[in-house]
Amino acid sequence: MTASPEDPAPPDGTAPPAHVIAGDGEALAVAAELARDFRTDAARRDAERLLPRAELDRLSAAGLLGITVPRTHGGAEVRMRTLAEVFRLLAAADASLAQIPQNHFVYVNVLRRQGTPAQQRFFFAEVLAGRRFGNAQSEAGTKHVQDIRTRLTPREDGGHLLDGEKHYSTGALFAHWIPVLARAENDALHVAYVERDAPGVTVVDDWNGMGQRTTASGTVRLDRVEVAADRVVPHHLTFLGPQLHGATAQLLHAAIDAGLAAGALEEAALFVRTKSRPWFESGYETAAEDPLLIQRFGELGLQLRASNALLVAAADAVDAAAADLDDDTAAEASIAVSAAKVHAAQAAVDIAGALFEVAGTRSASDSLNLHRYWRDARTHTLHDPVRWKVQHIGRYVLDGTRPPRHGLI
Repeated sequence: MTASPEDPAPPDGTAPPAHVIAGDGEALAVAAELARDFRTDAARRDAERLLPRAELDRLSAAGLLGITVPRTHGGAEVRMRTLAEVFRLLAAADASLAQIPQNHFVYVNVLRRQGTPAQQRFFFAEVLAGRRFGNAQSEAGTKHVQDIRTRLTPREDGGHLLDGEKHYSTGALFAHWIPVLARAENDALHVAYVERDAPGVTVVDDWNGMGQRTTASGTVRLDRVEVAADRVVPHHLTFLGPQLHGATAQLLHAAIDAGLAAGALEEAALFVRTKSRPWFESGYETAAEDPLLIQRFGELGLQLRASNALLVAAADAVDAAAADLDDDTAAEASIAVSAAKVHAAQAAVDIAGALFEVAGTRSASDSLNLHRYWRDARTHTLHDPVRWKVQHIGRYVLDGTRPPRHGLI
């Protein structure tokens, strides 16, 4: 049976158990192998908007979605450097596909921070079994991004009723569980972990962005959804002290941008080596011998190397802060991640645009779909404004002002 856009069928819950990855090295090897495979049909998936259900099932089965589960619960608990590199590899192959599990790891992290021991046992086992988290965070028509109007209403049995409508719900269409940001009676922010096929949950495949076409970042409607008390996490407590929630989430966004830039530059170099004609004034037999093009590739390579270096430094800062968390280490991690995000966002847009500059007219052919890199970069980098990150970096450099604890830095 073919699912309709108004609530496509949820993932099949009968899939075999996922492999459990043992450590950082295995995680990187698995990610590299999957990225090579995913690159093959990335252009066609984007052009025809073929949603990557099979590819996500491979991510789950390979165990890649469980790599941040703590070792005490049977996971690999990989370093942030490893997690960032996993996302960079996947994004270089297919940025839409890489974006889908970003929120999955964010909400695994929420459970690590605020979940009860019983919640952690249950949900970490779900993740290691290959179950995927989506997200239902943003709302349209509100005053700003943190104006959350979705409500958790208490019931007499200790559970809740959940009502609201969410937009930009990346991952929800393919999820087994949808973490929902909602406010309780006292206006405190909570996360309700809701089963994808629970009564009252409707996931609408109505995403029509110019880029990231196959993320299915559409609408989630919640109509008096019953949520048990042990499926709700007090997210507001995360921000009462030093925290790495925002730094972890933003690190993955930076990794996606860095991967996008890498994929675009690799595509540009291949095109120039194999398809571009030399400009007649250059006097060379091939475009790849043109010193002006060589100079431009050198400039773009420097920009990419800087993004990758900042990404590694940011990941290491998050790991260092996690090992010794206080206000100072948390601030340093957030600033390091902000620097990586600002640079990677600019590199992704610049390099994806420069692809056409260096490759020439033929590269603009719609049939090649090389413009997907720019469309994906331009769309993904709109997630949150990097100009505010520059502001926070500036204040930190000038007088040591720590960045705020709102979860977006």
